[in-house]
Amino acid sequence: MDCLFCAIIEGTIPSKKAYEDDKMLAFYDINPQAPVHILVIPKKHIASVDEVNSENSDIIAAIFEKIPEIAKTAGITNGYRVVSNCGDDACQTVKHLHFHILGGKPLAGEMA
Repeated sequence: MDCLFCAIIEGTIPSKKAYEDDKMLAFYDINPQAPVHILVIPKKHIASVDEVNSENSDIIAAIFEKIPEIAKTAGITNGYRVVSNCGDDACQTVKHLHFHILGGKPLAGEMA
């Protein structure tokens, strides 16, 4: 499998880690769209939100339980946005499920 995020998980591509455990890795985006921009990815390869199911939803729940702690540790104190792009029309560029944590300043109100 030729997956950028799987290579980051394996350590063959370096990243600036924000958090890691047995289910997930959180690291700083190399092209930040906000003062704080962290990507949170499951260690198990799941291509997108479309592949979340009863067999892997526990991983997604664990990610969402950890996101507030990751944001707080990164210094986000006044709110943040969590985004996941799904598919080509949504501009999902890496076909490995990931959640963007964006914060550190007031964000635009429009999402499109």
